[in-house]
Amino acid sequence: MQPNFLILMADQLTASALSWHGGQARAPHLDALAANGVVFDSFYCNSPLCAPSRFSFLAGQLPSKIGAFDNAAEFAAQTPTLAHYLRRAGYQTALSGKMHFCGPDQLHGFEHRLTTDIYPADFGWTPDWTRFEERPGWYHTMDSVTQAGPCTRTNQIDFDDEVVYVARQKLFDIARGSDRRPFCLVVSMTHPHDPYVVPQAYWDRYRDAQIAMPAVSQEAVADDPHSRRVRHVIGLGQQQPTATQVRAARRAYLGAVSYVDDQIGSLLATLRDARLDANTIVIVLADHGDMLGERGLWYKMSFFEGACRIPLIVSAPGRYAARRVSMPASLIDVLPTLVEIGNDGRPPGYAAPLDGHSLVPALEGEGRAGGGAHPAEVIGEYLAEAAIAPVVMIRRERWKFVHSPVDPDQLYDLAADPQERVNLAAAAAHAGLVAEMRAEVARRWDLPALHAEVLASQRRRHLVCAALRSGRYTPWDFQPLRDASRMYVRNDQELNDIEAMARFPRLS
Repeated sequence: MQPNFLILMADQLTASALSWHGGQARAPHLDALAANGVVFDSFYCNSPLCAPSRFSFLAGQLPSKIGAFDNAAEFAAQTPTLAHYLRRAGYQTALSGKMHFCGPDQLHGFEHRLTTDIYPADFGWTPDWTRFEERPGWYHTMDSVTQAGPCTRTNQIDFDDEVVYVARQKLFDIARGSDRRPFCLVVSMTHPHDPYVVPQAYWDRYRDAQIAMPAVSQEAVADDPHSRRVRHVIGLGQQQPTATQVRAARRAYLGAVSYVDDQIGSLLATLRDARLDANTIVIVLADHGDMLGERGLWYKMSFFEGACRIPLIVSAPGRYAARRVSMPASLIDVLPTLVEIGNDGRPPGYAAPLDGHSLVPALEGEGRAGGGAHPAEVIGEYLAEAAIAPVVMIRRERWKFVHSPVDPDQLYDLAADPQERVNLAAAAAHAGLVAEMRAEVARRWDLPALHAEVLASQRRRHLVCAALRSGRYTPWDFQPLRDASRMYVRNDQELNDIEAMARFPRLS
């Protein structure tokens, strides 16, 4: 029997904030899912930025394969996504919330989209590597940190409240409806993404004295050029936060995680109330993490653990026993996993080569993904703000290797040095490993060609964006349609029939 999928996605949720990874967040619903589900301890995004990460998650391919370079990259309509594959397998597919689609296709295989997006769908956020010194006015600033604290209402609260409300309604509509297909519902919230402000009730769940400060200061580690560029692009040279502001930002971030947890609790309760829980696999993940002041860095945009290591919980107690999986895995592995489960034993028939591998063997306790047929590894790419050339990453076994043609290499032993304090790339004892990693980079990527491709894409999008803003502007932002003639009580049906159909559970 094909199971349902309820995919709960948080934005900028670093794994280290969560209790089962040693963090301080008070998130009882997430804690319960982790205790009863399969938890991946070394799970990563493939690009530490919203849109590229989400597109690679949906496509099962690395960002460079699908042109997902940055937050204004068009996601091509011809790219098969997990929603396309599941629809072909007989699923109804729906999206509530953020997915940061850029371009005129705002569905990408989802049969229903329940909300608009919180971010724009056009090319206005295209970076320019040729003018790196000019900070884009639309990007993060340190205001998020220096102005952190409690509030009554925010843009993000408005959005996520709607996202969860319509998702809960969708679950009840599925339960009451006549469509007997299994469902895949993606609910994607924008918390705990900055700005670091939360309603007072969530702020009050924590106290200043309880908030751990960054474990690794900027002064405690050797600096690297990419970190300096990140500090430039987020405006750290213009605003240096005080210790009080850093603590407030981290406290508000934890409050935002608690807010996400409450929304997840509401969705899980709805799943039970709609009597859909018994055959639904619940998956919790994020698009990327947040440095939260570690190493003097904030937000994402790098391959340090805080920015790229994220949670993955797969909760289906009747199908998969609770366990912890140490094998490295990443977002591009989700598509083949869902397709293997949802196809119910039929061949997947992939229409595009995948970079990810099914995690079903790991879910079933059989070791690494793919049944051990490939190395347990994560491959990453970063091609957006704060870069001036491609940055690539290989995470394999205990090692993480980060390479860019314009920067010194970085090599970290995550088993001995989980906080990545010591870059081993220049150590004579590791020269052989570094040489192997560099050779693998050369085999995997044509970095000069990729660099040229990114620059050409940026030039095209800057021109198109400027041209479309001249004269009549036709936006691509998704417009949810609400047909009032089909809502509540209308005269095309008998009143008693309407009320009977809307009642759940129905009377026999």
